[in-house]
Amino acid sequence: MRTATLATLGGDGWLQVGELMLAFLLASLIGLERELRHKSAGLRTQAIVGTTGALLMIVSKYGFTDVLIAGHIVLDPSRVAAQIVSCVGFLGAGLILTRRGAVRGLTTAAAVWESAAIGMAAGAGLWVLAIVVTALHFFITYVYTFVIRRIPGTQETAVQLEVVYVEGGGVLRHILASITDEKWMVNRLVPREHGHEGLTAVAVDLSGSAQPARLIELLGALDGVRGVQLLAEEELG
Repeated sequence: MRTATLATLGGDGWLQVGELMLAFLLASLIGLERELRHKSAGLRTQAIVGTTGALLMIVSKYGFTDVLIAGHIVLDPSRVAAQIVSCVGFLGAGLILTRRGAVRGLTTAAAVWESAAIGMAAGAGLWVLAIVVTALHFFITYVYTFVIRRIPGTQETAVQLEVVYVEGGGVLRHILASITDEKWMVNRLVPREHGHEGLTAVAVDLSGSAQPARLIELLGALDGVRGVQLLAEEELG
C-alpha cells in the first residue's frame, strides 16, 4: 500500500516544478542582496545552490519509488539531505578568507548554506518555512547591519583608499601616521599610475572599525595631499 501511494505521487509533476521555481526565486533574492552589496557568491551562485538543493531533495523523496518493495526495500529520504549539508559546508569553507588576521566571507558562506537549506525546504514541500527563512535573511542583513553600525567599535570594515600626494617632503609618512592614529590598520600599499608630474598616487588597504568618512576628511586636509578617493569598502566577517 505504501509503495502504491508513493508511486501515485510520482514526483515529476507541476507540484515539483513549483517547488523548484520557489527555491530558485528565494535563493535568487538572497543572491541579489549579496550582489548589490558587492559580496562574493552573488546572484548566480546562490541561485544555483538553492535550486540544486531543491532538486536533490525532490530526487531523494521521489526518485526511488519504482524500486520500493513493501517489507523488502525501504529507503530513507533524509539520506540525501544529510549529504547536501556536508557538501555545502565544504563550499562555504572555500568562501572564507583569512588575510593578515582579518576574516572575510563568513556571512557569505553562511548565506550559501542558508540558500541550500531554503532549497531543501522548498523541495521537501515546506514552502512556508522556506519563505519565512528568506524573509529573515533580509531582516538580518539589512536591519541587523543598520543596528551594528550604530554601535561604536562593533563592525570591522576593510577599506581601500587612493591617496594622491606631492612627491618628497615626507608626505607619505604623515599619511601613514594619521591612519594609525585613527585606529586603522594598514594592510598593503600599492603604487598607482598618475599622470601629473610631481604627484604620486598610492592605493592603501586598511581594516578597522572607525568611520571611513572621517579618515578621508582628515587625510584630505594634510599638507601635500592633493586628493583622497574611496575605491572599495567591505564589511569583514
